[in-house]
Amino acid sequence: MTAQKRTENLQKVPISINVLAADQLEALQVQNFNDYVKYLPSVTFQQGGGGIATGPGFATIYMRGVASGGNTNHSGSQPSVGVYLDDQPVTTIQGPLDIHMYDIARIEVLAGPQGTLYGASAEAGALRIITNKPDPKGFAANYTVGIDQVDHGGIGDTFEGMLNIPISSNAAVRLVGWHEHDAGYIDNVAGTRTFPVSGISVSNADNCTPSATLQCFGHARKDYNDVNTNGARAALKVDLNDDWSITPTLMGQQTISHGSFASDPVVGSLAVTHFYPERVDDRWWQGALTVQGKIGNFDLTYAYAHLKRNQEEQTDYNDYSFWYDTLLQYGAYINDNSGALINPSEYITDRDHYTNSSHELRLASPSDDRLRLVAGAFWQKQKHDIMQDYQINGLADSLSVPGWPNTIWLTRQMRYDYDKSVFGELSYDFIPDVLTGTIGGRYFRTSNHLYGYYGFSKGFSPNSSYGEAGCVSPEQFGGSPCLDFNRRVNESGSLGKVNLTWNITPTKMVYLTRSEGFRPGGINRAGQIPPYQADFLTNLELGWKTTWLDNRLSFNGAVFRETWNHFQFNVLGPNGLTIIENANSARINGFESQLNWQASYNLNLSAGVAFYDAKLTAPYCGFTDAANNPVTYCPAGTINPQTGHAVSGPQAPTGTQLPITPRFKGNLIARYTFDLGSADAFVQAAVVHVGERTTDLRLVERSLLGNLPAYNSVDLSAGVQKNGWSVNVYVDNVFDKRAAQYKFTECGVTKCGAHDVVPQYPNGQVYTGFSQPRTIGIRFKQDF
Repeated sequence: MTAQKRTENLQKVPISINVLAADQLEALQVQNFNDYVKYLPSVTFQQGGGGIATGPGFATIYMRGVASGGNTNHSGSQPSVGVYLDDQPVTTIQGPLDIHMYDIARIEVLAGPQGTLYGASAEAGALRIITNKPDPKGFAANYTVGIDQVDHGGIGDTFEGMLNIPISSNAAVRLVGWHEHDAGYIDNVAGTRTFPVSGISVSNADNCTPSATLQCFGHARKDYNDVNTNGARAALKVDLNDDWSITPTLMGQQTISHGSFASDPVVGSLAVTHFYPERVDDRWWQGALTVQGKIGNFDLTYAYAHLKRNQEEQTDYNDYSFWYDTLLQYGAYINDNSGALINPSEYITDRDHYTNSSHELRLASPSDDRLRLVAGAFWQKQKHDIMQDYQINGLADSLSVPGWPNTIWLTRQMRYDYDKSVFGELSYDFIPDVLTGTIGGRYFRTSNHLYGYYGFSKGFSPNSSYGEAGCVSPEQFGGSPCLDFNRRVNESGSLGKVNLTWNITPTKMVYLTRSEGFRPGGINRAGQIPPYQADFLTNLELGWKTTWLDNRLSFNGAVFRETWNHFQFNVLGPNGLTIIENANSARINGFESQLNWQASYNLNLSAGVAFYDAKLTAPYCGFTDAANNPVTYCPAGTINPQTGHAVSGPQAPTGTQLPITPRFKGNLIARYTFDLGSADAFVQAAVVHVGERTTDLRLVERSLLGNLPAYNSVDLSAGVQKNGWSVNVYVDNVFDKRAAQYKFTECGVTKCGAHDVVPQYPNGQVYTGFSQPRTIGIRFKQDF
């Protein structure tokens, strides 16, 4: 393990860590994020909201119940969980890279604040994907081919290959490539929608006949949400001498997905009725360099990475127009150049260009010294070039953003996030091999700079404080009319960690830790809204790591209390603008445990469980005071100073359960190996249980969205291996359960989720993302 920035035995690391090793990943048929997250009890996620895409690469990851359930958006908070590819961060604002899981050594999940060693992106924990490295000891190669069939959907396929080629006795190159086609299973069902103000109807049916009041789009089709992923990785490792090595790596992937990955229950359990094309092209590449060596008897590591990620999206935004037309007569303002009312439905064309450069330099003293040190410096610059173009076909020139025909709303912004820090941990064996103390710290300086244009044209909104009417400079910005805001916020501070570890015996250890994590503050893209402040997580944890029965049984676990202060909460405000506010405080009490038992020579059992009690410790009122601190006392009649209106009470009272995370999540995996003639064979069963979850912190929005029900999921697999080849067959989601993963509305929940307003949608238009239906597949692998 390298979780503490040095190589160590997992059972000797005083951190709550869950590991999926290479053989487990292969046996569980893991290929992407959705495949492995269900086997990580401490990890939850959500997708969707505010019209953003819901496919691969858009997950927001949470750990240990540290989740506010807020809207996710390109101008939102930085993630509270850091995702790393080897030593390099691969997290962007809208989600981490969804890396295809092939030729992976292991996945490490470090639960709890990792602020001292991992910094701002690891407030609640860190998830590390460790790749297999080039090996000069000998030639190796393998390939895998697979095919699968999704119930209610189509047929998918996978092709993967790896070459490890020694160049000399001290150098090797490793080449890896993959193609994956995931079949769709959600249908875009033919349907018609009528806008009440204009009386204009739209249809997505292929056999639609257009008329003066009916517009036809013809995008209905089955198995709407297919995905194609292609990627490659090339790594070179050169051992310069016995002490120094360099490992440059280049990796890239393109994922093209279509359709929606959530369904509308009014249309069907796996169905939507959408009218405009929906597509995401997610392309990224990362160049990385790792240098390892010795200065005296200290180990030195330098890790550099440069990540470029381009996401281009087309999204149907028809729901927004329909609900605002129904509730606020939105369509009365949408006309063409002649002044005639037109179809007001919107669609989004957007692109997000991310660039992330990072450097880390660290030194580690010998691991067998009584006094041990890990110390280093970290620097990171993230750039996010944002363009979101909300369009209505035939929109009058006077209503369109200048220079952008048919554009009713334009977001054209640039965001920079800087992080500079120095860190260190010092450990001392008070009693060698028995009692060890560790102190750690990190000093950081962060900066968030956001500027650009967002809003309507002056013709559509002449009195607005943003958009063309709110210009603060006459110069164009990125093709938009002007800058309408330009703001920056800087922060600095420090984090600490204290740990005491007692090795009761060589196979049994307990530890006590107090650790801290943080997430930087930043600028709201709604320029008139105050900046949001950093939030902090403090963790007090008692853990244990033990092995029994001649190391055939390991039983690890932790109990903890985490305090989350002034946590950031993203809400979808007016005009679909994401606004980040600081809520008050929450407390998470939890218990985590992992058990692995080699019950016999043939049978292995493993289990993981997590129990969480995550609640507010002060009311969430939904606004801040003049000093930008969250208000926590707001009985009915209290005036919100930001709106001037009286409130009916807190939006979430003390004791409200935090959303997204279940009170209990667990899994059990049983694997039985046996001889089948001269071949090795196995059968395996994996059961996952996820408890009921709430969907929003705010009680009104929670009641409109509804909860996410508890569910059980069962995966079965079997395989045979002989002389370098293997065949595996598997059935995922054996009982074809509709396991709800997340819910969202396309516009604000109190608008698109309103009940008893539209007869067609008595419970509002709330989308639900389900786990993939039952999937049956076979994979063939050959090693050379």
